[in-house]
Parts: sequence; C-alpha cells; structure tokens
Amino acid sequence: MAKKAESYSKRGIRTGYISTVIGISLVIFMIGLVLGGIFGLRSIEKQAKENLQADIFFKSELNDADIKQIEEELKSWPEFADVFFISPERAIQEFAGGEEAEQEILAVFDDENPLPATIGIKPKMAYASQAAMAKLKRKLLNHYKDEIDEVNYDKASVSNVNLGFKQFAILFLAVALLLIIIAVAMINNTIRLALYSKRFTIKTMQLVGATSMYIRKPFLGQALFQGLLSALIGLALLLTVFYGLNNLLETVQIAYTLESFLILISSLFVIAVFITMISTWFALNKYLRMKLDDLY
Repeated sequence: MAKKAESYSKRGIRTGYISTVIGISLVIFMIGLVLGGIFGLRSIEKQAKENLQADIFFKSELNDADIKQIEEELKSWPEFADVFFISPERAIQEFAGGEEAEQEILAVFDDENPLPATIGIKPKMAYASQAAMAKLKRKLLNHYKDEIDEVNYDKASVSNVNLGFKQFAILFLAVALLLIIIAVAMINNTIRLALYSKRFTIKTMQLVGATSMYIRKPFLGQALFQGLLSALIGLALLLTVFYGLNNLLETVQIAYTLESFLILISSLFVIAVFITMISTWFALNKYLRMKLDDLY
C-alpha cells in the first residue's frame, strides 16, 4: 500500500513538472511571436521605406557619360540605399507601361524619345521621411547646382508610408504589451500552483531548522532548468512557425538579420529564466512566511 502511494506521489510530481514546463513553453512561444512580430515589422518597414524612389533630372547640355559619373559619385553618399542610371529607353518603357503605349508616345513625337536620361535614388530607412527627403533634395541641388535641373519624388507616398507604419506600430506595441503582461501572469500562476503542492515539504524543512536560502536553493535550481528547457521548447515551436510561414505561404516572407535573430533567441532565454526564477522566489517567500495552520 505504501509503495502504491509512493508510486502515485512520484507520478504526480512528474506530471506536475511536465505540465509546468509545457505551460511555460507555450507562454514563451507566445512572447516569441510578439517579439518576432516586432522584428518582422521593422524589416517590412525598412523594405517599404527603402523602396521609395526619387528621380534626378539633369540640364539638357549634360550627356550620358556626365550623368553616369554623377551616379558613381552618389553611390558613395551615406544617405542612399540604391542609386541607378535610367536611360531614355528605360524611362519611356517605365512611363508607358507597355509596348503599345510606348509606340503611341513615340509616334506623337516623330519617333523621338522625349524623356531624358535620369538617375533614380532610393533613400536609406533613416532618410525616408518628409523632412529628410526635403533636406536631401536641397543638398543635391546645392552640390550639383550646375548639373541638376530638378529632383522629383512623390511626397504623398512618403507621408503615407511613414504614417501607416507609425499607426500600425502603436497598435502592435499596445497589443504586444498586453499579451506580455498576460504571459507573465500565466507563468507566475503556473509556478505558484506547482509550488502549492510542495508547501508542506517547504514548511517541514523550515521546521527542522533549514535556513531560507538552503530551502530556496533546490527550487531555484529547478526553476533555472525549467526556464532553460521551456525557452528551448518555445524556440523550437517558434522556428517551426517561421519555417512554415516562409516556405508554405508564398505571400508571407519573414526576413531577419543575424543580429535581430540572435537578439530574439537570447531574449527568450533571458525572459524565461528571469520570470521563472523571480516567480519561484516570491512564491517560496509566501510559503516560508505562512504559519503551519494556514497551509491547510
């Protein structure tokens, strides 16, 4: 009978331990989705802003060789993500949007291409705002005042991209903060419930003279291991989801730099260990301060 009771007790401890790890892993997975979404949003914002284009139009006396020389000079400027030469042939193709429309335009101008050679520029993310683009335009006109006739870009597109991402970022961060608060509360409650079943063991150790630090030591060690194991499982689930989104859904592409990916992984491990350790510490303090009669 005693052996049967001991067997049930051990099985209950193992089941409780496994359920705790699974619960924390799912919460870490949810936190990982939030953090991954933040990094992914940053990547999408970078792509959208660096896809904005401005066109540099030159004075009529400049030939293609002069324009290409300016192109090489502009490639060394730190403000640009991309600088490229647009020949008159490419310009009319992009403007017409089709071979039939292109032939109609050439027919109007007696088969002469009315569009000059230009340079297309795409700003880096930090310079893709209204104020930065206006400043960049002034800089170009001042630096090449004898060569550049006009710098043209779509101001509405610049405003829409910045405003759209700003509004979405505020909404996303608000939802992310709420989810993280819920996640932390769930981990805390999971650990409290796990320690509740061991409250008599904790009190017994205290009654026989064990110090608070001696009692805490094995539980904090177990919390450390649970945090690391849960982070590993949560990370595996997260990578599975990312793999599925990138390879199974053609319309969704999640791009991460090595730096952001390492930050994401380290953040999950730090968060998992920190929350499990802190929650265990405070839960232990509660039972260490409780009187024996209050445990029932």
